[in-house]
Amino acid sequence: MVAPKGARSEPALEEAYERLLDEGHERLDRPLLPLLSTGLLGGVDVGIGVLIYLVVEAKTGNPLLASMAFPIGFAALLLASSELFTENFLVPVTAVVAKVGTLTQLIRLWVVTLVANLVAGLAMAAMTVVALPEVRAVAVEAGSHYAHLGISWRSFFLAVLAGAVITLLTRMQHATDNLGVRLVAAVLMSFVLVGAQLFHSVLDSILMFAGLLTGDADYGYLDWLQALGWATFGNLIGGLVLVTGIRLLRVPHRVAESRAENDDD
Repeated sequence: MVAPKGARSEPALEEAYERLLDEGHERLDRPLLPLLSTGLLGGVDVGIGVLIYLVVEAKTGNPLLASMAFPIGFAALLLASSELFTENFLVPVTAVVAKVGTLTQLIRLWVVTLVANLVAGLAMAAMTVVALPEVRAVAVEAGSHYAHLGISWRSFFLAVLAGAVITLLTRMQHATDNLGVRLVAAVLMSFVLVGAQLFHSVLDSILMFAGLLTGDADYGYLDWLQALGWATFGNLIGGLVLVTGIRLLRVPHRVAESRAENDDD
């Protein structure tokens, strides 16, 4: 007798859930220095993706072709085990919901990782526009696009979609231990992120930094700060509601068991 499809997938779902709990606990308990270093490296990796994006667009004039080059940055994120702020919407949140971590630890993880991503991204943007003056015009144009999205339903949904795409990428990568499969997921989903010009807090901040640092931008740091806040809010909604929340609904019994076990502790 053939087992129902749902029954066959149940062990795999529970195994993935346990993997999320273990890694989430490790991330939440990470000391400040390793947490800071992985965040800085995440900013460097995405900055490399921005660098090649700007170079390809400057040489070809084709944003879609440049978007196909950008995934180099996300491949580096995976292979170097560095960390992006929006990668922390599934794994550590699952640990907090299961009570193997606290909300305070989660906020600490988010704040430190985001700040570290932005500091390293700013440094990468500065080096890029100084070392490669041919990309400055493209950097200004790209940065201006995101800086002038403003606060609207359009920009909100672009940010929600960006959060969902990155959190789905995290979920896909945690469904397997096969590095090749995880690398394919990183390339495909990061292409979606950039090719569709979704509104991502860290990636688009680096593009805005690059434009600002040329001295020719038609926007300022207050525009960047507003864009960062709005993008971050939308990213959180997309990652937590559209992916993490629905993901946890697939294993409600395991969530309840984990919470009960940790209540007993």
